[in-house]
Amino acid sequence: MKRSEPRYAIGMAARMVGIETHTLRYYERIGLVRPYRSRGNIRYYSESDVELLQHIKTLTEEVGISP
Repeated sequence: MKRSEPRYAIGMAARMVGIETHTLRYYERIGLVRPYRSRGNIRYYSESDVELLQHIKTLTEEVGISP
């Protein structure tokens, strides 16, 4: 399975990263991440997306800013 293949719905991705789903929607809105959208408009995140989100979370915690 490719690391860029969509795998995780928004709720699962949020739990994996340790952030809220509204934060993921915000990150998408400002262009930090572009999840795959299904025909039903459901967001799916890949392993690469989850890694990027974990990195973003770490950076925001280190700098002391909140999303």
